[in-house]
Amino acid sequence: MSQGTKQLTTGGEMLHPIGKAHANTESLLMAVKQEKNEMPRPNNGKSAAVEEEQSGPVKKRGWPKGKKRKKVLPNGPKAPVTGYVRFLNERREQIRVKHPNLPFPEITKMLGAEWSKLQPADKQRYLDAAEKEKQQYIKELREYQQSEAYKISAEKIQEKKIKKEENSLAAVSTFLNGHPHKSGTDGFSTFDVPIFTEEFLDQNKVREAELRRLRRINTEFEEQNAILQRHTENMSCAREKLEQELAQEERQTLMLQHQLQNIRQLLTSSFAALPIPGTGEIPTLATLDVYMTRLHNAIESNPKQHEKLVVRIKEILARIDSENF
Repeated sequence: MSQGTKQLTTGGEMLHPIGKAHANTESLLMAVKQEKNEMPRPNNGKSAAVEEEQSGPVKKRGWPKGKKRKKVLPNGPKAPVTGYVRFLNERREQIRVKHPNLPFPEITKMLGAEWSKLQPADKQRYLDAAEKEKQQYIKELREYQQSEAYKISAEKIQEKKIKKEENSLAAVSTFLNGHPHKSGTDGFSTFDVPIFTEEFLDQNKVREAELRRLRRINTEFEEQNAILQRHTENMSCAREKLEQELAQEERQTLMLQHQLQNIRQLLTSSFAALPIPGTGEIPTLATLDVYMTRLHNAIESNPKQHEKLVVRIKEILARIDSENF
């Protein structure tokens, strides 16, 4: 087409000549990807059952079971894990043995809480191991980057990147023109699109409607994200409140345990001079409960015979009450 081709105005927006389409390719990629997702995939003569069998079941979330993630560097050293991940890997199976029916998210939540309460000395053991593994990884990575295998892998990655870009350009050309992309001898893409046709104008209107729909969906997602953000903030406030109440309950429990220990010591020392009739047993901190039970049973069995014993017990309790309460 001649350089004097005028710009075409549609819907209040300027449509540039197609000779400049290569510069605007990146802005069209998102729209093309959306269109490709909505269009049915060609199966190249294969049945839907065969294609589904080859592709495997589609999961809604998470990494497919039994499938390993691709390494960033093929044949390169294995990337190290953090101290926290080392702790999770070490404790996860132990938790599963104790709680076989507990879901995976609950196990991770439980281990996260356990990690936060872990003593600094115990945490440092995992962090030191992770740091040692990291240093070893850096050393192996430097050696690998000097090898011939790394150069070959880098070349393959670059070739795949270039091929992917070419496929993207071909997808844009196919979407706009209805036929595959052709490369010119000068390295720039050439398009043979009849821009002054009804088909081109219809395609442009469809693209504008699609972009408006995407903007509307994006606005809805932003509103949902704001709602979720407020919900998250409310949950964080509630969690902090619960943590404060839990800490207060723990302090109160420790105080009550301390008071109980003082009372047991006081009773042990006060009743040390009062052996049980018939057995001569005196209380200790470990046997105070048994001593009190046997003393009570001895008095209940014959109250008249142990009237003096009851009087002594009342005197001891009165002295304790007057001195300590």
